[in-house]
Amino acid sequence: MNIKVKQIKINQKYEKYIFTVILLAVIFVLLFNLFTYNPLLGYDADDHLQYIDHLSRYLPRALDLPSNTDTREFFNPPGGYLFSSLAQVICRNIVTSEDLFTTCKPIYIKSTQIFQSILYLLTIFWSLKALKIINETSKLTNLSFLLMFSILGANYRTISMIRGEPYILFFLSLTLFKFAKLSSKKFEFTNFDVATFGFLIGALALSRQWAFLLFPGFLLLYFINAKIDKKRYFKFISLSFLIGFVSSSWFYFSLFFRYGSFTAFNNTPVKFSFYNQPLEFYVPTLENLRYLFYKPIRPYLDNQFISILYSDLWGDYWGYFTFTSRYLNIGRNQDIIGDYLARVNLISLIPSILIILFFLKGRNFQRFNEVHKYLSYSVLFSVLGYLWFTIKYPMPPTGDTIKTTYIIQLFYLLVFGASIYLEKLKTISSHKYFLVITIFLIAFIHNFSSYLSHFPYSFIKSL
Repeated sequence: MNIKVKQIKINQKYEKYIFTVILLAVIFVLLFNLFTYNPLLGYDADDHLQYIDHLSRYLPRALDLPSNTDTREFFNPPGGYLFSSLAQVICRNIVTSEDLFTTCKPIYIKSTQIFQSILYLLTIFWSLKALKIINETSKLTNLSFLLMFSILGANYRTISMIRGEPYILFFLSLTLFKFAKLSSKKFEFTNFDVATFGFLIGALALSRQWAFLLFPGFLLLYFINAKIDKKRYFKFISLSFLIGFVSSSWFYFSLFFRYGSFTAFNNTPVKFSFYNQPLEFYVPTLENLRYLFYKPIRPYLDNQFISILYSDLWGDYWGYFTFTSRYLNIGRNQDIIGDYLARVNLISLIPSILIILFFLKGRNFQRFNEVHKYLSYSVLFSVLGYLWFTIKYPMPPTGDTIKTTYIIQLFYLLVFGASIYLEKLKTISSHKYFLVITIFLIAFIHNFSSYLSHFPYSFIKSL
């Protein structure tokens, strides 16, 4: 056997082993958090549960949307709450209790967590399927994507809470799979393709408003990407968006007729101006940079856009997952956990740089030029759209709207694009590839505790 061929087979074998270990570790984290995390501790948890309780009073007979007097989360589309509401309805028809809503609450909460954990695994599966098409390989085991996606601590927090973002991740993975498949066929489509893609657009729009930032990229491809058969692509994308519009616009029109805005919110907007936020919001001070690697937990980084977003991506800036718990008294060991999360931030610097670098380099991969362009446009719109939101709805001095979960799609897109280049790097230089994999593995191992809800104090103390 040729030495080079033998080496390739050995490398593939090790890749498969590492892939399996990482996947099992992810499943362990999901199971651990199922047993230890109470969604009642999540972002605006009471308001989200009020939305669910309202929906469940009318389902399945009718879909009655809550008003701004029913819940502060009235502006959210119902897609992210339907499963929880139906679980609530089923529970109330099975159990016997004087207070059915109270009795069923822990049941539908846990059912939702299980369902969202399954959705998360399916998100990984469909992402791997999409990358299989893009990388033109017969293997589904893409270590590059799985490892980079799995080191993002915010993912596990998002999945553990009851909100719409887990559904955005799931439907986005399906959308990218479908888009990659159509791109490989030069957008020769059937009526079923149009109906499926239209349904996915509608499902995204009914999951959370942040999904709107994912749509302009598809439209820009028509005007910017000259390699597309424009007539064929225009017909496909216009028909798909028409189906998506018909299936989801009813909710946004209901917001407009009730509150005068298609994107109503529970805070009053101000006139857009960069002066709505102080300079420190855009450019961290030296003191804030010090806290980024010293104590990246609230309130040390008050209203710092980049610093909070970074700390919340890798760690738990707001403390909704680690140190605020019924298992740890509020504030107890908070500083110790802050010390650990500071190291998490430091260790994650290199992975952050590599992900961005690989994403930018991945654009040179010409076989699926449309996919790369779409990823680039969507990343840009996600960043600008979220920045616009935090300026339009400023919340000094805390910066309460700066939460990674809100824009979790951005980091998914970055990792998805970066993994394409990293797979390409494997064919160019296997040594560089395994060096990069080693760096991500070190980050994964070191940061592992931050993926766990209310991780053991004794373990933290020993680090």
